Amino acid sequence: MKKLHQEIEIEFKNLLTEQEYNLLLEQLNIRSETANKQVNYYFDTADMLLKEHKSALRIRKKGGEYVLTLKEPHPDGLLETHQKCTETEAINAMETGDIPQGQVTEQIRRLTSVSEAQFNYLGELSTKRLEIHEPDGLIVLDKSEYLGKVDYELEFETSARTAGEAAFKRLLNDYGIPQRKTKNKIERFYERSLQLRRD
Repeated sequence: MKKLHQEIEIEFKNLLTEQEYNLLLEQLNIRSETANKQVNYYFDTADMLLKEHKSALRIRKKGGEYVLTLKEPHPDGLLETHQKCTETEAINAMETGDIPQGQVTEQIRRLTSVSEAQFNYLGELSTKRLEIHEPDGLIVLDKSEYLGKVDYELEFETSARTAGEAAFKRLLNDYGIPQRKTKNKIERFYERSLQLRRD
């Protein structure tokens, strides 16, 4: 049986303009060439069952490894259930919609009460990620490309909500960046997909 890994994700996020992103690179002394690339491959059912449950399913490719992750709401943030998978399983999921069986699919059944959901591959989002460790958490600068769009985002990941939120707001204030209500990546991906269908 594949090892189950779950964690509570507490993070704060803010979309950036390209100018704000470049300002943070410069002021935080980060070299863009040190970015790590990761690719998210998103899945849902034809009737968007997971989206209805405010949840998301992805396979992430990072450093030659593939990890299947279900994100679902949790009182303290997001509950993430992770399961490693092979490249063959990842490719098969994208081609057929067959998600590797294991703890993630078991968690989906508990979440949705659907015994055998059929998934569709929705598309990919590619991110160049830069990280800086701080006492109150992890500063993350992301440049993401998906469906012909590029966006820039600041994330602050923390294990303590109150201290983390204060540090995040301080960071925005220090560099004169307005706080913006920011949807997560898969929500932005969904919106872009709908916009393209309407166009």
